[in-house]
Amino acid sequence: MESHVVVIYPHPDDEAFGAAGTITHFREQGVPVTYLCGTLGEMGRNMGNPTFANRETLPSIRKQELIQACEVLDVDLRMLGYRDKTLEFESREKIAEHLLTYLQDLQPSLVITHYPAYAVHPDHNAFGAAAIDAINRMEHEKRPKVWAQAFSRTHLEDLGEPDVSIDVTPYFETKFKTISAHRSQAAGVLGSIDPDTGDLADIIKEKLTTEQFYTWNFIE
Repeated sequence: MESHVVVIYPHPDDEAFGAAGTITHFREQGVPVTYLCGTLGEMGRNMGNPTFANRETLPSIRKQELIQACEVLDVDLRMLGYRDKTLEFESREKIAEHLLTYLQDLQPSLVITHYPAYAVHPDHNAFGAAAIDAINRMEHEKRPKVWAQAFSRTHLEDLGEPDVSIDVTPYFETKFKTISAHRSQAAGVLGSIDPDTGDLADIIKEKLTTEQFYTWNFIE
């Protein structure tokens, strides 16, 4: 059993779509989980469907959605305060040092993050790379395992099949509630669907019931 899991993603809702089932799996085992969320996703294009946000209100809305989602997941949330869609231009070294302060304090046995170069969004790739750098700076005996998430068009061809595959069907209700907490984003990501009809739940069941990761191998 893991002693502490730290999830490192750049945006609110990354945890919901990417790892909510896995997080719930660990929480049901009694494992503490901390989410280091890089930004508030304030530059996102989705404003709700029907629209209820605008560029000025989106940051506060997404912050509250993130807090609500983390309450559903029962995780410790740390908001790191970076600016959305700029992480690729930030100093990777400085971000890595920032993340390292949290990792040294929390001493996780497992970190979940994005696989650099295979996570599509520039923020995903940049923050994942900084997370890997941070972990690589830790003393070898204190270094946690890393599960890196990849979903680019070429990740299977380049990396092979993921070596960690978790059926999150038993945790579907929590995953659905977590995604739904991100109300401004869920409809835009999954389509114009009324959650009250049950169709949104059906789509999530069809597409998002397996969460897969690659175990990162550090080169000594």
